[in-house]
Amino acid sequence: MKKIGLLSDTHSHLDESVFQYLAPCEEIWHAGDIGDPQIADRLEAFRPLRAVYGNIDGLPIQHRFPLDLRFECEGVDVFMTHIGGYPGKYVKRVKDILFTDPPKLFICGHSHILKVIPDKQHGLLHMNPGACGNEGWHKVKTLLRFDLNAGRIENLEVVELGRRGEGRYGGVEV
Repeated sequence: MKKIGLLSDTHSHLDESVFQYLAPCEEIWHAGDIGDPQIADRLEAFRPLRAVYGNIDGLPIQHRFPLDLRFECEGVDVFMTHIGGYPGKYVKRVKDILFTDPPKLFICGHSHILKVIPDKQHGLLHMNPGACGNEGWHKVKTLLRFDLNAGRIENLEVVELGRRGEGRYGGVEV
């Protein structure tokens, strides 16, 4: 069994409180729009990091992380990209991949909308952790935690980090 912390759309901002919520996790996955490479450095120093780049990420992030990431973890086939859509509304590039070789877990970011939706047509679970940063139109910063266990996705939790634009800096509430 492995506990995963999933976040997206940090846009160069990372609340210090993220680390208390990621502490029980064995891996951190970031679904793109990291922003400042120091965000990736901090996450990677804390736990092993798997990430993809997003549409706001510059060349340093693009050279460090791929557009798409396909891997197996604890018996779960995972496909992660930044811009992917959701069941019934996948972008064409992703739809072609999902029709040809669907994973068990499809992860994307980009929309800043937290969604967890079973896709019965493709036999997969779609996850978008919402947005963890302050940029965008979302109202509440979110991330997901879940366990992968012998091919199953279990114990899914939504973590709310506070309203966009609020957070903790150096232990001081702002």
